[in-house]
Amino acid sequence: MQDSHASATTQKTIEETIVSGILSARIRPGTRLSENQLATLFGVSRTRVREAMMRLETRGIVHVSPRRGWFVVEPSAEDAIAVYEARRVIEAGLLRSMRSLTDAGHEALAAHLNEEKGALASGDRQRLTYLMGDFHIRIAELSGNGILVDILRDLTARTILISMLYQSEFHAAQSHDGHCRIFEAMQAGDFVRAAELSVEHLDEVEMGLDLTSRPDPLSELRNSLSLPPRAVSPVSQPFRPKKP
Repeated sequence: MQDSHASATTQKTIEETIVSGILSARIRPGTRLSENQLATLFGVSRTRVREAMMRLETRGIVHVSPRRGWFVVEPSAEDAIAVYEARRVIEAGLLRSMRSLTDAGHEALAAHLNEEKGALASGDRQRLTYLMGDFHIRIAELSGNGILVDILRDLTARTILISMLYQSEFHAAQSHDGHCRIFEAMQAGDFVRAAELSVEHLDEVEMGLDLTSRPDPLSELRNSLSLPPRAVSPVSQPFRPKKP
């Protein structure tokens, strides 16, 4: 039983470490995750690493390429649209289901927004990337529903991978303002309005993506060789139904 518990703990640690690396934008889309290297880093067998990778695959975080290994996913434009739609449904529904903001919840969100403000002032983009995603996870944590927290954490990680591929500019100040408006509505006890603002906020972030471009799979090598960026040929924009 102890061995089984230790194995499960190790797998969870590997998964959480990789997801945390994505949430903080330290791990980029398409990053290769070597079973051998991870086994050495965590002091476990390749079998344990493979089990963790398989769980991450079911969560939509990594994929396996035959004879090449495990890679962090590179979401397509269609994936991006689906992820944002899922987030709108979950986050708006979560906020509408809330009835009050506890003192502890108020303090946690206020402290988080102060952290965002500080990171904005210092220009720490990596820290901001993490904080912008974590704000939404913190709201989910207020629900006390662990399943919702896990789902939203995975969706947020996939959102950050999407932003690294398709976001040409980082609108941190705009996102911070959106978070402040959501918090103000929650403070006022108007959770219906908070839900509406969360949808508006996610709409704004999604509209900042350039989903007509495709990632350059040779970008890192191209930069290393000081070659000019590839000419980007536009692709057809996926159909987006008009919002009512």
